[in-house]
Amino acid sequence: MKRSNTGLLTAALMASSMLTTVAAQAQTAPAGAVALDEVVVTAQKRSENLQDVPISIQALGTKTLEERHIAGLNDYIKFLPSVSIQTTSPGFSSVFMRGIVSGDNANHSGPLPTVGTYLDEQPITTIQGALDLHIYDIARVEALAGPQGTLYGASSQAGTVRIITNKPSTAGFSAGYDLEANTIAHGDAGYVAEGFVNQPISDKIAVRLVGWAEHDGGYIDNVANSLTYPTSGATRTNANRVKDNYNDVDTYGGRAALRVEVGDNWIITPTIMGQQEKVHGLFSYDPSLGDLKVGHFYPEGSNDKWGQAALTVEGKISNLDVVYAGSYLKRTVDSQSDYTDYSFFYDTLTTYGAYWTDDAGNPVDPSQYIKGKDSYSKVSHEIRVSTPQENRLRFVGGLFYQRQTHGIFQDYIIDALGESLSVPGYPHTIWLTQQKRVDRDQAAFGELAYDITDKLTITGGIRFFKAHNTLKGFFGYGAGYSSNTGEAKCFTGPEISGSPCTNLDKGIKEKGNSPKVTLTYKVTPDKLVYATYSEGFRPGGINRRGTIPPYDADYLKNYEAGWKTSWADNRLRWNGAVYLEKWQDFQVGLLGANGLTEIHNAGSAEVKGVETDINWAIAQGWTLNASGAYTSAHLTENFCEELVGGVQVTDCATPDAPDGSVLPITPKLKFNLTTRYEWNIGDLQAHVQGSAVYQSGSWTDLRIQEREIIGRQNGYTTADFTAGIARDSWMLEAYVKNAFDKRASLYRYAECIETVCGSHPYIVPNQPRIMGLKFGQRF
Repeated sequence: MKRSNTGLLTAALMASSMLTTVAAQAQTAPAGAVALDEVVVTAQKRSENLQDVPISIQALGTKTLEERHIAGLNDYIKFLPSVSIQTTSPGFSSVFMRGIVSGDNANHSGPLPTVGTYLDEQPITTIQGALDLHIYDIARVEALAGPQGTLYGASSQAGTVRIITNKPSTAGFSAGYDLEANTIAHGDAGYVAEGFVNQPISDKIAVRLVGWAEHDGGYIDNVANSLTYPTSGATRTNANRVKDNYNDVDTYGGRAALRVEVGDNWIITPTIMGQQEKVHGLFSYDPSLGDLKVGHFYPEGSNDKWGQAALTVEGKISNLDVVYAGSYLKRTVDSQSDYTDYSFFYDTLTTYGAYWTDDAGNPVDPSQYIKGKDSYSKVSHEIRVSTPQENRLRFVGGLFYQRQTHGIFQDYIIDALGESLSVPGYPHTIWLTQQKRVDRDQAAFGELAYDITDKLTITGGIRFFKAHNTLKGFFGYGAGYSSNTGEAKCFTGPEISGSPCTNLDKGIKEKGNSPKVTLTYKVTPDKLVYATYSEGFRPGGINRRGTIPPYDADYLKNYEAGWKTSWADNRLRWNGAVYLEKWQDFQVGLLGANGLTEIHNAGSAEVKGVETDINWAIAQGWTLNASGAYTSAHLTENFCEELVGGVQVTDCATPDAPDGSVLPITPKLKFNLTTRYEWNIGDLQAHVQGSAVYQSGSWTDLRIQEREIIGRQNGYTTADFTAGIARDSWMLEAYVKNAFDKRASLYRYAECIETVCGSHPYIVPNQPRIMGLKFGQRF
């Protein structure tokens, strides 16, 4: 912690120095009104001033996203203090809010996410997490903290992140482009090229086209390494895989949106969007080999391709606003992974290598690697109506349907494995997973608001839902290797194309509701307070292992009080919330025997927290933005892995995590501060900006033994700085991210169960210091 505190102090001193400098300059700033811009959000399914919405929301608008050089998921989450992330590489990230996380391992048969992600009106959260969407030409990113179960449903149990794109406009032509070159400490150079065009075709039709190409330089070195298996004596080296900076990323994508105005009351907006992200190498390092170094033996990386077609129809029927939003999302991820740690440690501890032979019975090099293919699809439809916003009695409500699928293919390969031990149809495959998961949910929802007086409003809402989740296919070994799993347990022929047979066909159906009640009081026109009770839910699912029953839906109850205030003629905004959340029968995923993920309904947990944000227009051209969160998340019952009669127990002799244990991943403290000053130099507009982000340490596992094996993640502080000039239509800017090259731990993990592989942990770091130069132009 000493290093973290020193970094925090350094950043604070630099920020203080910058504030002193710009304060002196501000004395001579040009005269004029000083006020903050109004922020419009659509968190309640209608456009409203952020300050009038009784929800804890943080919104990063277009200007903020550009000023802070936010290009992706990791970039914007660091400025959202109620949001935390667990990531292994680009495209493989799980998002959490307000400490509602049990340490899920993001397995394909694991629980659904607790945080929903939306692109405009359409949900884009796939079963294993959020899309890593490149951020460009985005109107704003909204983070809605706390259960959003009434309006957003399943997978918005703890909150919702919404990415709102800039829409086509018939008002006139506009266009722009941005070009960037950068270099990363300890690594390679990169670039970004982005552009957009908004073109009216007539006074009723307009099109908006957006495109981007990005190359991120690598910074992890795959260094020379070798290992010798104790059972067979085989030695493997990685001489043909050694490479510096081997974790580079190439991202390409685009968006095309059309606006068609039909008559005076209807707008139709079809949108097509897609992205391809080619990821090379590993994004973690092995601390035993040194900083930013790893010694792996097989190809690693992924090719993540997705496309979405969406349609939004907005209009009026009488005095009712009507909106239809539908989308189809398809995503395919081809991946390769090194799995030699599993091979080596199981051979060392259990002599597994003796069972892996060729057809003559000779032991072979048991090194494993994985070839995977994940195929996702998501279809969603929502139709809703709302009454005029100015009515004393207001209503918004509608119907929702969603069906998402996940085709799962994972091929665990030992190159010289005999055919007699291989899974049928897959030479040299020791283990095969080929399954299809389908998660369906449908809902009816509504919220009713009534102005009791001109200052006091009560809002009530409820969502009734049904969920039906299934998992079917094959997993396991061939019959020549095991008589207890895999092919030996098949009960029918192949029902999933390409699988040898079927040994899994399970499903679960559920229904329930999630209510919400909010009382809002307008103290003055620019200050309000609110109190909310709300619930969030997450559907249950099935366990692959036959001896473990399905897991049920879990529910989150939220008790919250908050405030939205503006001061000094809107020069200062101070918003915040305090809350207590009770998480009942929460789902926790963990690795069981043979490395199979098991999902259990644990006991209960409780989260207490405070979150706040301040925006201050100090003087003409000088602004300061700060936000922070304190999160205290603990178990309120023992967590025991054991089942009695198929039921999870909380009373056991040695709990895996006793009552009072801290929940993983989320730091207790997280806050950020950004200050920016803009001034004129002749015909040029100049600016300087500094940001500091701090978060305290956290564990990566709920269970005490496992967390002590894998280790604790230390807290850290990072700082970013920007300076630039602009004139008329162009802008030139230099920036540095992670200016002091602080090495943060975003995640710690082992390649297999911690009690076997935990002595060899990997650390996923933040990006080292990156320096760049950016030029942009608007027309």
